[in-house]
Amino acid sequence: MAAPALVRVAIPVPLAQTFDYIWPGPDARPGAGCRVSVPFGRGHRVGVVIEHPRTPAIEAHRLKAVTEALDDTPLIDSHLLALLSWASDYYRHPLGEVIAAALPKGLRVGKPAAAQPPAYWQLTAAGSARDRSTLAKKAPRQALALEHLAARIEPTPEAELRGLGIGTATLRRLFALGWIVTVEPPPTASRPPQGSSPELTQAQARALATLSAATDFNVAMLFGVTGSGKTEVYLRLIEQRLDADLQTLMLVPEISLTPQMVARLTDRFGGQLAVMHSGLADGERLAAWRRARDGTARVIVGTRSAVFTSFKRLGLIIIDEEHDSAYKQQDGFRYSARDVAVMRARMLDIPVVLGSATPSLESLANVQRERYRLVELTERIGSAGEPALRLIDLNHHSAGNGLSQPLLAAIEKHLAAGNQTMLFLNRRGFAPALFCPTCAAAAQCPRCDANLTLHAAIGRLRCHHCGNDRPADPSCPTCGTERVAVGEGTQRIEENLTAYFPNATIARLDRDATHRKGELAAILKSVNSGSVDILVGTQMLTKGHDFPNVTLVGVLNADQGLFGTDFRAPERLAQTIVQVAGRAGRGSLPGEVLIQTYFPHHPLLQCLLERGYAAFAAMALAERHAAGWPPFGRLVLLRADSHRKQDSENFLVAAARSARRHADTSQVTVLGPAPAVMERRAGRFRHQLILLAAQRAPLDALFGKWLAELKSIPEVNRVRYSLDVDPVEL
Repeated sequence: MAAPALVRVAIPVPLAQTFDYIWPGPDARPGAGCRVSVPFGRGHRVGVVIEHPRTPAIEAHRLKAVTEALDDTPLIDSHLLALLSWASDYYRHPLGEVIAAALPKGLRVGKPAAAQPPAYWQLTAAGSARDRSTLAKKAPRQALALEHLAARIEPTPEAELRGLGIGTATLRRLFALGWIVTVEPPPTASRPPQGSSPELTQAQARALATLSAATDFNVAMLFGVTGSGKTEVYLRLIEQRLDADLQTLMLVPEISLTPQMVARLTDRFGGQLAVMHSGLADGERLAAWRRARDGTARVIVGTRSAVFTSFKRLGLIIIDEEHDSAYKQQDGFRYSARDVAVMRARMLDIPVVLGSATPSLESLANVQRERYRLVELTERIGSAGEPALRLIDLNHHSAGNGLSQPLLAAIEKHLAAGNQTMLFLNRRGFAPALFCPTCAAAAQCPRCDANLTLHAAIGRLRCHHCGNDRPADPSCPTCGTERVAVGEGTQRIEENLTAYFPNATIARLDRDATHRKGELAAILKSVNSGSVDILVGTQMLTKGHDFPNVTLVGVLNADQGLFGTDFRAPERLAQTIVQVAGRAGRGSLPGEVLIQTYFPHHPLLQCLLERGYAAFAAMALAERHAAGWPPFGRLVLLRADSHRKQDSENFLVAAARSARRHADTSQVTVLGPAPAVMERRAGRFRHQLILLAAQRAPLDALFGKWLAELKSIPEVNRVRYSLDVDPVEL
């Protein structure tokens, strides 16, 4: 009897194995990368064929048959399948779940891979006559759609409008009103007129020439100070790839926080652009994925998951703000999009450009090792030059309301000159604690080891870790004393600024102020128009915004990261200060940066002020090298959490014993277990175990037996545990 035809299938389940099935025929077996529907458990799952094994992994009589082949040709090409297999092995995550993370939801549930003919839209005469400024006040999405269509000569693909956040419901409404109409697509998706590109500076031209010379695998670190014109270099590189009929993938940390970048890409590349991020509807994301795969979209900009997009002819990968921790997935499949992108480029033999004004220490270490090329842009475009940085010693200048007198005086001076001010405080809400002076106790979250944050405008106390929400009772529940709001958040700073500068227009940029659709774009537009005098915000301010009229930046609390428990805290603080400081003086007017601190003589602040980020990075790399920590060591973090503190502790104690038993302890150091920095979060107790080695090889040698043994620890069914390879947060 002839042996049955077999297919090995990766199924999206949390099991570190693939599954063999019989191919019933009569057609040829679906190839590797094709989707199949298979029986699994009591139902059916959509999986992806990995290979055609000769012999099954289990007894033949236990095999089930494939129900249906969903693809005639591979949905995932051999290069991408190899990348996903590598990622599964490197990050020790089940292959089926890794592949699922690479596909839009529609493909995961079995929708056809072939795209429907794209819809194209055009303004009608009534739409052209509509007053868009009036419409913007009550229907900003409709106004944005009309504005975008009015600027286009040719019909505009619906996918382009969706990439701008204009959904199907908005387009249907405009169609019903008779303001837009669907039309036949243009004969060719030709490249739009580019208009006049800005003239490159000598430094930009040199950087472009260096980067253009690489056509095969090469990683370049474009280290450009804020405002030095990195984006224009990216655009010229993309144009070169388009001329060679190649696609470009550009990764950004967060699409929603970089509208100016997306706008520039849209203006330059029009219908050839596809945008991919988690904010898109499932159908929109699938449409963008299809356009990338069939080559219609030749420039793809997206967040970290876009690194797994299928391409027809990928020729370049650009990673903007490569230092940003948003490139690391923090749950489930914990991958680094930056590192996966470099591996993908290596497999495809194409160049990669990493860009940042504050490169990660990992990338700078690779420059030192001559694995990456360093390309620098050391001067800003324009006549303003670098902003002047100055520390405000809070030991001598009180800032009881979060704003010291020197800072207030500087704000007044810049406002009088007709310029804008930006204030940075990485703490949202009104106050971080509601404190009883009699009981000496703060209102605490019942589910986390954290105080509840006061949101005074809505009279609520909220936990920024688990979302617990309750009314803000002004009286202490224990003694009845009136409680006091202690500390400052962005909302309180906004209120204080209003008292000091009653004639100024003040706006706030944080998650609370931008949680509704369209609010972020409205705030950014008002700042760019000059109608906002003072902008106060959180980390969102650091995301590459270009406000040419901002001449003063104030960092209200530089001390938040000086004494953090995470070994990367100083690096993150330095990056944040440099990035937010870089918002000042980006036009023709010189900028000024004032940094409030209780520790003005701290080496990190002194180094940044006197010698800049490159000098800080050199100092930090020397410290890391001496300690043997990344990037001069490899870290693996095993996390566990449970409803009972003892369960997660006992699980990790047993895991630590197992690691020490199986590891070469001369090469692998086992640290812990220890409680997480916030031990209790969302009602669960969290602990962690760290493995540290100089090289990856001894960790790989340990993984097999150790990870298998974890499943036999008695507490395994009472905890949730996860492995984080190359963690960016401890």
